[in-house]
Amino acid sequence: MYAPPDDATRARMAAALAEGARRLGVMPSGPLSWGWQGCTIGSPAGDRWLRIDSSTPGGTLRRAPGEGAAGAEQLLPAAVPRPRLHGTAAWVSGGYTYEAELSDLVTVPVISPGRCDLTTDPGLPEHWWTNLRQALGLLAASEAGMRITVRDTWAARAFPHYLGIPAPDTIERTTGHGDLQWANITGPPLTLLDWERWGRVPVGFDAGLLHACSLAVPAVADRIRSLFDDVLDTEAGRIGELCALAEMLQAVARGWYPELAEPLTTRAQQLTGTRPPESP
Repeated sequence: MYAPPDDATRARMAAALAEGARRLGVMPSGPLSWGWQGCTIGSPAGDRWLRIDSSTPGGTLRRAPGEGAAGAEQLLPAAVPRPRLHGTAAWVSGGYTYEAELSDLVTVPVISPGRCDLTTDPGLPEHWWTNLRQALGLLAASEAGMRITVRDTWAARAFPHYLGIPAPDTIERTTGHGDLQWANITGPPLTLLDWERWGRVPVGFDAGLLHACSLAVPAVADRIRSLFDDVLDTEAGRIGELCALAEMLQAVARGWYPELAEPLTTRAQQLTGTRPPESP
């Protein structure tokens, strides 16, 4: 959960929440949960969770059939631990496009509220790690999803700019979550939240991103590497991890997670032998 946005955005999104509730026939019961920069708002609604996504002014959400939570509900194995979707609605108002999703209410808190990374060891039990491994294995085996997360054109720019090396000629992809970080994971029990970016991700990207978000807690980072060593220790997995590091270093360059700058830089240098350029 992120901090509430400015007053105007708060009022606009609260109105959208009320409209989404009306369209889906539920009553929000609070408390409110905010996404990044107020682009999403969510609230319990009985035994369901109501979430509203908002576009930029004049834009669209550009969610093609088979993408997002609706696509995950249709295409992914039921055994992947996630909130099940019960209804959607979309509309345009005041130059914004809105989409409402009604899903299971998850009462177990996320592991890292409000930030993607860890600062302390959450002490997760062995069965939780086993379930995480199984969940990513089910995703990879599903061969579902059309969305390409981490495009080749982005990598062509990001690898030289943020890692100081040329982009790879080929990025091998598999089905994955696309935003596997600690603010999107509960446990125990394990539930994977926020399916906006799922689709075809670089091999090793999910595990690499979770590892990058764990660098401040070496015991957890080591556990992730051990759990996914058969993926991360391959050439395709190394490229996927580098994609994750480049994405995180891009976020650092934009002013997010400054405390991760040095751990991310060090890890990238370990993988490439080249120290990434200093962020401006």
